Amino acid sequence: GGKVNPSFFGQTLAPPSKGGGAPPTGDLAEAIDATFGSLEAMKTKLSAMSVAVQGSGWGWLGTDAAGKLALATCANQDPLEATTGLVPLFGIDVWEHAYYLDYKNVRPD
Repeated sequence: GGKVNPSFFGQTLAPPSKGGGAPPTGDLAEAIDATFGSLEAMKTKLSAMSVAVQGSGWGWLGTDAAGKLALATCANQDPLEATTGLVPLFGIDVWEHAYYLDYKNVRPD
């Protein structure tokens, strides 16, 4: 996970000129709406789950073996697929280095 998670995270980032920051479209958007009710509802739930990680770790949107979307968190450097069986689609890095200078230990702010 120490290399897998950050490598995956970096591959999912893109500048706005390459579609980064845009909401999902097509099949993924439809699956998010069907599973969570809306993109905003999914973001709210994933953010709440990620904030609740004690210490460092990751919040994830992934798919299970049947292709259904699911949210999960992993502590420390644990990779999503090896610990939950979910294939990662999107991750939130909640390691201290990702937020500490701006938010100290008050992650929800």
